[in-house]
Amino acid sequence: MAGTLYLVPTPIGNLGDISGRAAETLACVDFIAAEDTRVTVKLLNHLGIKKPMASYHRHSAQASGQAILNRLQDGESCALVTDAGTPAISDPGEELVARCAALDIPVCAIPGPCALVTALAVSGQPTGRFTFEGFLAMNKKNRRAHLDSLRGEARTMIFYEAPHKLVATLQDLAEVLGAERPVTLCRELTKLHEEIRRTTLGEAAVWYQENAPKGEFVLVIRGAESVEAEEPTLEDGLTLVNKLREEGLSLRDAVRQAAKELGLSRNQLYDLAVDS
Repeated sequence: MAGTLYLVPTPIGNLGDISGRAAETLACVDFIAAEDTRVTVKLLNHLGIKKPMASYHRHSAQASGQAILNRLQDGESCALVTDAGTPAISDPGEELVARCAALDIPVCAIPGPCALVTALAVSGQPTGRFTFEGFLAMNKKNRRAHLDSLRGEARTMIFYEAPHKLVATLQDLAEVLGAERPVTLCRELTKLHEEIRRTTLGEAAVWYQENAPKGEFVLVIRGAESVEAEEPTLEDGLTLVNKLREEGLSLRDAVRQAAKELGLSRNQLYDLAVDS
């Protein structure tokens, strides 16, 4: 019988955020698959846990992923952890989970810290509907293509960004989405120097040009304002009636179709068409 892959979230900055269930899971599994074993061992030392570890990161996902799958199929249990946050979210663990699902290997997700949810909650931006866009591409052309696809996005948008890319990203965001678009920049969440900056994309681009960014960022950007369509008028209906009559419909049929399409009163539209 196959073992279970446990997805164990780790603190995004404050070791006190590790949950009792997460700690218990780390203590009970046969081995831990870690993004960086040097980072994970600090957490294990904090918890007083000693456990065999395997390295699993984006550069080794194929080879080490297969080794982990083999051990799971042999009945061992594994806890997958990243350096910070929830595994498989904008993370190579996504591939390992998909491979487990294809092989009917049980996967159990332990709830816990996640930078995108933490940033969204504190952002002051609308939280009812949102889209997580992860990290933008390093290549400017690919980055702009991604942003162009979001021009009309009405949901709140969440991005991860590294400090060395932040200025270029903010400049592109301001150009594509508009310099006045509200944004919340969350830096070093849960850490000693946590900073929440609520501003606009244009102002943020200028600020970080003059003040070198430090630490990892989560950007929470307000979605595009929805433009409510104007209610059709009888004049709009008359225009459609004339168009339909040119296509061969009788006056009565043209009025009936136009009134139905535009949600207008058939009698009022008919009277207007007769008088015109």
